[in-house]
Amino acid sequence: MSDRDFYGDWFRDGATPDPMHAAQKGMKPELPKRFYKEAAVIGDDGRHVVALDGRVARTPAKNLLAFAAPEMAQAVVAEWNAQGSHIDPFSMPITRIANSAIDGVRTSRQAVIDEIAKYGGSDFLCYRADQPEELMRRQAEAWDPVLAWAADHLGARLAVINGIQYKQQSPEALAAIAEAVARHDEFGLASLHAVTTLTGSVILALAVAEGYLEPEAAWAAAHVDEDYQAELWGQDEEAQQRRAWRWREMEAASRLLALGR
Repeated sequence: MSDRDFYGDWFRDGATPDPMHAAQKGMKPELPKRFYKEAAVIGDDGRHVVALDGRVARTPAKNLLAFAAPEMAQAVVAEWNAQGSHIDPFSMPITRIANSAIDGVRTSRQAVIDEIAKYGGSDFLCYRADQPEELMRRQAEAWDPVLAWAADHLGARLAVINGIQYKQQSPEALAAIAEAVARHDEFGLASLHAVTTLTGSVILALAVAEGYLEPEAAWAAAHVDEDYQAELWGQDEEAQQRRAWRWREMEAASRLLALGR
């Protein structure tokens, strides 16, 4: 299999299918054989480029898989070197995010900023249960400090309501969120997008990006409702497997955010 076929099949747009979804659909794709012995980082005009057996690696769009920060390049290299006899893209989330950043975000920066920032208009941290009291308490305990941080640190003062009726947030708060998102480069935006969509909250994503929350704390905050329901009705094995896979994606995106600070 050529490099081009491999990238085209597996890393197009920096994404791969959810493995749980693939299993449900009966998909059993054959993994490509490892076609290189060693991945490494090489220097190229001030950039840190991923190389496979000395040959520069490229993204699906044929851009150089290159980084300004050597730590990011090393993180990608570690994923390539961790592959066995076959290459499993499900185990390479950092590489996928990097591809997305280089091929997608770099050429559509404002669109990505807008896509992430729009979550601020209906961030789930602002929508609270009106019963039972225990769930209300847990939501307040997990979410109020993050919203207070967003107000103080970002200037984004979001209104909180009980129930699911939509509440229009102030233009000032939404502008503050968009400004905070726009401060990130393409790798930060790709990672921020991943954390936002995985948690459902741009405020949680920004809190991770700024170092206010550890990824584990943000992940727990994103699952307050789900965990409460699991305590009442029991765990769903399939849901737990899906959550474990999504956590791996969250962890990878959070790591890139930390490397970009």
